Amino acid sequence: MKKENELFKELLAEEERLQFASFTNETALQVGLAIAHKALAANQSVTVDIRRGGHQLFHFACPGTSADNDDWALRKARVVERFQHSSYYMEAELSASGRTIAERYFLDPSEYAPYNGAFPIRVRGAGVIGVIAVSGLSGDQDHRLITTVLQELLEQSNGGS
Repeated sequence: MKKENELFKELLAEEERLQFASFTNETALQVGLAIAHKALAANQSVTVDIRRGGHQLFHFACPGTSADNDDWALRKARVVERFQHSSYYMEAELSASGRTIAERYFLDPSEYAPYNGAFPIRVRGAGVIGVIAVSGLSGDQDHRLITTVLQELLEQSNGGS
C-alpha cells in the first residue's frame, strides 16, 4: 500500500504542477506538435489527441499506428473527462481497489479505458478544461511522454523556472 500511496501522491503532484495559465487552440497545436515530434524523434508510434470539451483541437497519428490507437485515446480521454484526473491515476486507483471500472463505477469498458495515457488540461483558476491523450506505448510510457513534454513547455513559457 505504501508504494501505491507514493504513486498517488506523485500523480496528483504532477496534475497540480503541470497547469497552464491559459489554453488556446494555438496552445493545443504547440503541445500536440511537441509530443508528436518527441515521439517521431524516438521512433515511437503513437497517436496524439487533444480535446477541449467535446471539441477535438489536435490529432496526429505517427506511422505504425492504427484506428485502434484512435479508439484507445478516446476511451482514455473519457476517463479524464469523467473523473478530472489522469487516466494513470484512475488505473492506479482501480488497481488498488482490486476492481474494474465496470465493477466500481458501473462504466462500460468499451467506452472508458482506465489505463495510463490521458492527462487533464488544467488552467489555473478554471480547473480541468480538456484532455491530452496518447496511445501506442507500453507500460507507463504514454503518460510519461505527455508529462515530459508538458514539463518542458511549461518551463519554457515560465522563462526556464
